[in-house]
Amino acid sequence: MTKSVLSDPIALRIPEDILKDIETIAKASERSRSWVIVRALKYYLMQEGNDILQIMAAQAEVEAGDVIDMDDLLAELEADSEQQPIRRHDAA
Repeated sequence: MTKSVLSDPIALRIPEDILKDIETIAKASERSRSWVIVRALKYYLMQEGNDILQIMAAQAEVEAGDVIDMDDLLAELEADSEQQPIRRHDAA
């Protein structure tokens, strides 16, 4: 596995109770505080951070006019459903 390119050091102030938890986890897992913090940031970026990025991308699409009118969408869906018979996958 290749090693990540690291940034210059950054200063960060965090609540003491969170730092205590970070230090406890680091000690128990025999890792550094930095490792625990980076891992926590990665999980944040995969979850809530990703949601924010997706919302921003959707807003950019709307601003660029890359949208479809709801009535047009519903009409298109209705036309598709009339052309394709509904298939049931019941085990009867």
